[in-house]
Formats: sequence, C-alpha cells, structure tokens
Amino acid sequence: MNRDTSCLFCRIAAGEIPCRKLFEDELILAFEDIKPQAPFHALIIPKEHFPTVADIPVESGILIGRMVSVANQLARENRLDSGYRLVINCYADAGQEVYHVHLHLLGGRKFHWPPG
Repeated sequence: MNRDTSCLFCRIAAGEIPCRKLFEDELILAFEDIKPQAPFHALIIPKEHFPTVADIPVESGILIGRMVSVANQLARENRLDSGYRLVINCYADAGQEVYHVHLHLLGGRKFHWPPG
C-alpha cells in the first residue's frame, strides 16, 4: 500500500497521530475533523495515499464508492436524516489543504447553495 511518511493523514491512518475514529476497515478510516464546519463533521480517507482525487487511478476507483458508502453509514448512525453534505476538494483553489484524498461528511445544520 502506498504511504507518504510526511503526510498528516497517512500518519493518522498508521496510528502515529491520534484521532477520534468513527469507522475503520482495511481500506478506509473515518474520524472527526479537528476544525468542524458543522455540528457533525467527519473526514473519510483511504488508507492508501493519493494526493488528490485526480490522482486516483481507474483501477483504484472503487475507493471513492467505498468512501461514500462509509459516509452514508455514518450519516445514518448519527441521525443526519434531514440532510448532509459530502465534499471532496481537489487542489488549492477548491480549498484542499491536506494533500491526501479525503471526503468531508457534514451535517446537523441547514446548508446553503452555492457553497462558497
């Protein structure tokens, strides 16, 4: 599995940096965001390192589907029945700060459109 030892999320996935885990399996880790932008804000990451969503090769495309499945499970478990938002930022102009693919699951409040 591809890992970047200087990557914050790779280090969290490896257990080197603590987090509040919400879900974990062999491919995916979900944890609470340390700077929540909503009452519920989780990050869902692949354990394998891909800097951006644009870097995920076709043969690894199942990861995005698995990340969305985990997000839906967490939304059900956390009773986000009135709605939730899923966000993947790609590159700095879109707001990506950590260059390890991650899916934001936000809920617990009303969201507006356009988002930013």
